[in-house]
Amino acid sequence: MFRKTIFFQFALLITLSVASQQKIRIEINSLPANDPVNSSIFVAGSFNSWNPQNKNFQFQKSEKGYFLELSLNAGSYEYKITRGGWDNVECTKEGKDVGNRTLKVDADAIVEISIEGWKDLFTTSSQPKKSTANKNVRIIDTAFFIPQLNRTRRIWVYLPPTYNSSTKKYPVLYMHDGQNVFDDATSFSGEWGVDEALDTLGLKTKECIVVGIDNGGDKRLNEYCPYDFSLNNSKTNVGEGRKYVEFLVKTLKPFIDKKYRTLKDQKNTFTAGSSMGGLISMYAVLEYPKTFGGAGVFSPAFWVCPKIFDDIKAKGKKINAKIYFYAGDAEGESMVPMTLRAFNEMHRVSKSKMAEVIRAGGKHNELRWRVEFPMFYEWLMK
Repeated sequence: MFRKTIFFQFALLITLSVASQQKIRIEINSLPANDPVNSSIFVAGSFNSWNPQNKNFQFQKSEKGYFLELSLNAGSYEYKITRGGWDNVECTKEGKDVGNRTLKVDADAIVEISIEGWKDLFTTSSQPKKSTANKNVRIIDTAFFIPQLNRTRRIWVYLPPTYNSSTKKYPVLYMHDGQNVFDDATSFSGEWGVDEALDTLGLKTKECIVVGIDNGGDKRLNEYCPYDFSLNNSKTNVGEGRKYVEFLVKTLKPFIDKKYRTLKDQKNTFTAGSSMGGLISMYAVLEYPKTFGGAGVFSPAFWVCPKIFDDIKAKGKKINAKIYFYAGDAEGESMVPMTLRAFNEMHRVSKSKMAEVIRAGGKHNELRWRVEFPMFYEWLMK
């Protein structure tokens, strides 16, 4: 009887959840004059892990234009329109980046939008972005080999201002989505400004070497998820996060430790990232507790891989690290609850020093993470 009651309650919850979803129809009223014929257009947002080419979120074409029908729970969401990748995301008619669109769902609705331009169509006609990486940033390799995945990747490094004039050793912070860490010219939608921040912060706190690892483009979701996963009941995708983290620990870290003057121990080795990068940062600490002594878990995409909570329960008691959880309350309905869940479940089983920061109005973008990074760094280096 007890088991039947539980099943009935579970079924009721599922029914209520489905019933509470609102029907949202997004209609594209106008497209750029140079829009390619028969474009495949997608929406990427906080409701689908910002996947720019998910077939379940592809617009359909009618005589009047493009439309997409979604079923979403009540809440606030952010999104952008793409043609299948972040290199051809929507932009202004001058080719400039645009901020995330916002969508507040509280009833069935029709949302009408216009696309002014596509980013990739401006690559030859507009001036290239000016590099904002400062003199302390350099590229180690444009095609660093990842043997665990049989791929190559661009790797960046930031060396503290005192590096060349001293003999001391430094902690190392490994950051994901390296394109967005130092340079506006390579970023998706603005950089974190880590180099500028550390040039200033290093004057009053501990200096640090920062290594940026570019994401794998269309392989980003796979590489930053350690478990097989499925988005919105689509096909199962292979999670490659375990191999990616193994690359960090067994290939990249030994290279960095040999090439630069580093403090190699666990207490001086950290990792950080946002969204899927936040997820893989959390996993890295759980999987390699003797390697990583701290993590910046910014706006983590835990909803993509909820199995992370199983690892927290199973491995959390072995973790003694410094973990900084950040989430904004304008990032979608699941962001804050799942981030707090991870913090609370770690708190129950781990002796780690942790911080939880929930920012009112915080959105899912590089501008927000740029503002938060200095606070995380000062906390990490205390």
